[in-house]
Formats: sequence, structure tokens, C-alpha cells
Amino acid sequence: MAFIRTLGLAAAAVIAATGFAVAQSKSITIATEGAYAPWNFTEASGKVAGYEVDLAADLCKRMKIECKVIATDWDGIIPGLNAGKYDAIMAGMTVTEKRKEVIDFSIPYGATPNGFLTTKSSPLAKLPGTGSSFSLVKDADAAKKAIEDMKALLKGKSVGVQVSTTNAAFVEKYFKGVADIREYKTTEQHDLDLAAGRIDATFAAMSYQNDVIKKPENKDFTLAGATFTGEVLGIGVGVGMRKTDAALKASFDEAIKGALADGTIKTLSMKWFGFDITPK
Repeated sequence: MAFIRTLGLAAAAVIAATGFAVAQSKSITIATEGAYAPWNFTEASGKVAGYEVDLAADLCKRMKIECKVIATDWDGIIPGLNAGKYDAIMAGMTVTEKRKEVIDFSIPYGATPNGFLTTKSSPLAKLPGTGSSFSLVKDADAAKKAIEDMKALLKGKSVGVQVSTTNAAFVEKYFKGVADIREYKTTEQHDLDLAAGRIDATFAAMSYQNDVIKKPENKDFTLAGATFTGEVLGIGVGVGMRKTDAALKASFDEAIKGALADGTIKTLSMKWFGFDITPK
């Protein structure tokens, strides 16, 4: 948003007007990553699919506008939005205070805890707390204790995370100096390194990790340790929009409320994740 802060009043007025026009138009473009199944992924045909693609279609129908969903690289997805390359982001992006400094968000349309994935033969398979989930906000003391309990086994181990994610921020904040943190452009890349034995674990949303272990080639993977929500991990996944598009945000908020109220989000959750990711 630095470029917006350097603009004069006249230019700012143009951006504000553009934002209003987007919300009033009959067509918008939504960016997704296309590499974060089952939230979003790219099929062999090149077509994007997944929970967010289905949900986008439903929300746009409620808003009575046409939507085009395109795939773009994760590490440039926010700059692309602010540069006007598309009008919204639906890419498993968690709402955080840091991101809200740069873009705006709708109300959340999904929320899951985050945790570690490792191999069954790894010492990390015995990480304490497996099966437990803690909020870094509501259960702060218990969450911090669970983190401390895992540090002994994680000492000197390598953990893969996707760059510029809340998962990377969490591991950096709580395990820096304990584990060897390695950042990857995509989650698929850190999964391949885990399978090849080049890293000891990954840390990601459980909605993603659960999908990973279902794949036949990952039969040796296992979830391990406690899972976490809140604080640096955000409040859930929402639609990202430019700060100038207040009317578009209002439209998305209303559409998501409708999808929550009539059970559409629960239905799509069960279809793509096998469990309900409705924000609580």
C-alpha cells in the first residue's frame, strides 16, 4: 500500500471511484493459488477447482455477478491485487492484523487449526499433544505450555513451511532457534522434501494436512503434536480485497452470511474436507 500513500488527493479519488465501480459491475476476477488442495488446486486440464472455486461460484450467484477465477503465484498474490490485476483473493488466506494493514477482508468463510506433519518412522511422530488443539488467544497459557513441551523433540530438526504464510509466522515466532525453519514457494514443494527425507516435518493448516495424508504416495505420513489457532495464525480464512472496495466487501460479507446461514458452507466443507470448517 506504500504506492497509495504517495498518491495525491486527485489520484486517490480515482482509486476510490474505481473501487466503487468494481462493486457495481456485473463481473469480477478472483485470484486463487491453484496449489493448495482441497482449498484450491489446478486439475490436469489446467482448470482450477476446489472448495474455494465452488464457494466463489455460489457467492457470485448470490451477489448476482459473473466471476472468473484465475490461478496466480502465492508470493505475489497481494501485490497483484493492489496493482489491479484482479478484484479479490480466495486462496486459503487467513485474516491477520498484519495483512489488514495492506488489504481488506470479508468475514471468514472457513477456519481450521494448524499443526505438524511428519513421517511415521520419525522421532517427531511422538510429539506430545497429538489430538489436542489450543487457541493462542482463549487458551494462551495451555497453548504456550504445549509449545514448550514440543521443543525438546523439535530441537535441531528441520521444519518446512510455505513462504509468507501464517504458518511460517507461527514457526518463526515460537520455534526460531529451536528448529531449522525452511521456507518453500508452495506447500507441494515442502511435501516432496518431507517424502524424500530432506526435512523432518511440515507445519500447515490441518484442512490441508488431512488431504495430504489421504494420498497413496503419502501413506508413511502422520499428524503429530498439538494443533493451534488464533493470534499470529489469524481468525479464519476470508476474501481479500483492496481497501478502496468497501462496497465489494459489503457484498461479499452479505453473501457469506447467507452461505453460512443456509448450510452451504457446511455442505461444501463436507464435500471437500470431510469435516465442517464453518467458522465458530
